[in-house]
Amino acid sequence: MSHLPGAVGVSRLSVYDTTAPDGLHGGTPHMHLTCSEGYVVVAGSGHVQTLSGEGYRETPLSPGTVAWFRPGTIHRLVNEGGLQIVVLMQNSGLPEAGDAVLTFPPEVLADPAAYRAAATLPGGSGSDLAPAYRRRDLAVTGFLAMRSAGPGAFTDFCRAAAALVAPKLADWRKRWESGALEVALETGRQLDALDKSEIAHLANGGIEVLPAPTERGKHGMCGLLETYIPPAA
Repeated sequence: MSHLPGAVGVSRLSVYDTTAPDGLHGGTPHMHLTCSEGYVVVAGSGHVQTLSGEGYRETPLSPGTVAWFRPGTIHRLVNEGGLQIVVLMQNSGLPEAGDAVLTFPPEVLADPAAYRAAATLPGGSGSDLAPAYRRRDLAVTGFLAMRSAGPGAFTDFCRAAAALVAPKLADWRKRWESGALEVALETGRQLDALDKSEIAHLANGGIEVLPAPTERGKHGMCGLLETYIPPAA
């Protein structure tokens, strides 16, 4: 597979603008367990709510803002008007393989079948956004209760999230080894070659272009996604 620089994932996100149970407009709160995520704000305004080991924060977002957070950060985008973001995801392949747990209420998190039913959307694209909004609203309900309950509830969520993804870890490791790890190791091989005054790898330079998104109109957790996926080499 041909990788984007650093084996990151890139997508353009138009954040949902419908009303959640607390009256705010925006996306579905969730946590990544192994991937950092970055935002480059390109249009509109809003903020991102985060809940992590450092507590609860609200970070304003406006065009030109770059914000990023580490694994273990629950995040929820709030759209205050036309919010559009270029999203950079670490470990391309892992987020697509399920490296995200939504903040559903504890009784849903404790039941893998119930969680899967609540988290899975029919199709994944198309004009019917009602299932995505129902998923968002359930996660917002759980997020608000967790935020009010204090640090213990956050720790309980982390434990439940780790248990939910445990069956996927072997697959994630394979994806990481053939993706982000392989890209990093290639840099080491290039450094070794240059240290020996060997330049053969420089003959493999060139440019690759994705002139348009590979996928359009995908129902993401926080909005409609346009995703860039490099073709097979």
